[in-house]
Amino acid sequence: SLIRKRLPTTALKIEQLSIGVYTKTKVNIMYLDDIADKKIVKKIKDKIKEIKIDGVIDSHYLVNYLEENKNTIFKQVGKAEKPDIIVAKMLEGRVAIVVDGSPLVLTVPFMLLEDLQNSDDYYQGSFRISFIRMIRFFGVTISMILPGMYVAVQLYHYKVVPIKFLVTLMNSIQGLPFPPFVEMLFVIVLFEILYEASLRMPKYLGIALGIVGALVLGDTAVKAGLISPPAVMIVALSGISFYTIPDESAQLSLLRIMFTLVGGTMGLYGITITAMLLICYMASFNSYGTPYLAPYGPYIKDDLADGIMKKDVIGRDTRPLSIPSQKKKRIKNNGE
Repeated sequence: SLIRKRLPTTALKIEQLSIGVYTKTKVNIMYLDDIADKKIVKKIKDKIKEIKIDGVIDSHYLVNYLEENKNTIFKQVGKAEKPDIIVAKMLEGRVAIVVDGSPLVLTVPFMLLEDLQNSDDYYQGSFRISFIRMIRFFGVTISMILPGMYVAVQLYHYKVVPIKFLVTLMNSIQGLPFPPFVEMLFVIVLFEILYEASLRMPKYLGIALGIVGALVLGDTAVKAGLISPPAVMIVALSGISFYTIPDESAQLSLLRIMFTLVGGTMGLYGITITAMLLICYMASFNSYGTPYLAPYGPYIKDDLADGIMKKDVIGRDTRPLSIPSQKKKRIKNNGE
């Protein structure tokens, strides 16, 4: 009803399916008939109709069925809880899947740039939001590679570190029983355990456990000579940076461990090669005809208006060309 309220048009189409042998869950496929690509709509309907399962409890049950590239850690289906986000995505040509009883609405096609965007971005000035998006991108980058770079510099590239900082670093790690590689993995696992424990505790107790546990354990481990203060700081900074884009935190957590392993075995050269291979891999697949790294891989000039650098509404006069749709123009200038 909230979506209908924002789209009072006959172009809004809602097709209802019943999925689940026992639950008979209502699944609604929503799209704008004169905007959404017919082939994509048919493909989504066919995928959902083919689902044979005892029951669908939440929209997450449908995610694996909608993904086109299996056996990958990368997110391929958009998710949102706010009706204004869903409507905005439908106006760009996406299809929404609403599952009865679930607060999350799924949207396809999906591209990685969507998670760099935020609904509040469209209610503020373009210069401010462009700066914030650059901060988010920087946060994602350091969350993945910072621990790996720290280990690589200690083991293989200590000559690039300024002498004063190197002396401080050497003093802080002197007498540690573990090599830098093992120490970093130990700190990462320690913080992951604290995070998982805080999630499963009652709300206010979980917050206290996360803060007190990190302070007490971290401080005790440093004083006991098991880990160094820089390692704790690096992992903490990396963990905080995950949440510049919270929807990608699960994937970033795995990538952080991967880059740490690479940095500890192959140094900065290994990190550079791994990053290049990762980008090539992400650029190799798409979601329902939409390149995963669009508009940067492939380069689509018109879509850059809502990329890392954002333009005002008037500057975004076409729908994203990376998303298949029937209508490309969404703002008519005088005389058109």
